[in-house]
Amino acid sequence: MTWREMMVSPETPIIKTLEIIDASARQIALVVDHDDRLLGTVTDGDVRRGLLKGKSLNDPVSLVMNAYPTVASPYDSKENILALMKIKQLQQVPVVDEDGRVLHVEILGELLRPVRKENPVVLMAGGFGTRLRPLTQECPKPLLKVGDKPILETILNNFIDHGFYRFYISVHYKAEMIKEYFGDGSRWNVEIEYLHEDESLGTAGALSLLPMQPSSPFFVMNGDLLTKVNFEQLLDFHAAHRAKATMCVREYDHQVPYGVVRLNRHELLGIEEKPIQRFFVNAGIYVLDPSVIGMIPRNTFFDMPSLFDMLVKQQEQTIAFPIREYWLDIGRFTDFERANMEFAEVFG
Repeated sequence: MTWREMMVSPETPIIKTLEIIDASARQIALVVDHDDRLLGTVTDGDVRRGLLKGKSLNDPVSLVMNAYPTVASPYDSKENILALMKIKQLQQVPVVDEDGRVLHVEILGELLRPVRKENPVVLMAGGFGTRLRPLTQECPKPLLKVGDKPILETILNNFIDHGFYRFYISVHYKAEMIKEYFGDGSRWNVEIEYLHEDESLGTAGALSLLPMQPSSPFFVMNGDLLTKVNFEQLLDFHAAHRAKATMCVREYDHQVPYGVVRLNRHELLGIEEKPIQRFFVNAGIYVLDPSVIGMIPRNTFFDMPSLFDMLVKQQEQTIAFPIREYWLDIGRFTDFERANMEFAEVFG
């Protein structure tokens, strides 16, 4: 049922209006005049309250309608409308023009549902996980459970929550275990294909195995990271800067455990006690323009920092996206233990 089929006149009987409400997934009827100007809205709750006050199902709907409904403007952003719904605790908000004519109806469930995005996602899951042995002796690191599911499944779900559904998983070490667990992706209602590295090709080299060049910017992410980064914002940032390649970076603090002495030859200029040095480090998440694929050598180990170095030297637009959200690289036992302690709070 379209929103136009949800419109009724003020004289429409309540019982007829209820039939329209029940038939619509939007669970609302719009009371309008002959010019489609909104006079009020009616929900099942409005009808029930009217019946409790003695109204009959054959009475005109104008007697039970909300004559002062909350509405939105066509110029309101999705975020503003969601905020309005949250404040007013509404499931539906009509959008009207300057003259009060109904343009459409925003539904909370539809606004919250992510838009399906065509951008591919390449997840790197071929590493040996040497630093986590013996845990990785029989199980590849991406399949190690953090919380109640494997690391790689949490990554997959995070992308799915933002509307991404086209995945490639690069596999090498214990590849069959990963393929058996994730299959073709139908369990998550997504598409999964595999890039088989006969020998380790590195985070960029594995991209040469893609069956075809993507038609839109695509993600590359290490399969041993847990993060709450907003992938939609990352993609928008990449597009807004017309970048050839975007690298996510994370601020890293290092405290020097000694007093640092500043010298001018032999003359002492001052001492800074245990200073904190701040750096941005590679966070293992990237967005790349499809044309970058042609720059990657085939069947050769080639890591992502080397690709970015090449792009910088060629004066291509390469940018950094600072991650402020939760981020953890599970490289050591201490990281693995920390991830398990924090998982429920961050991803629960």
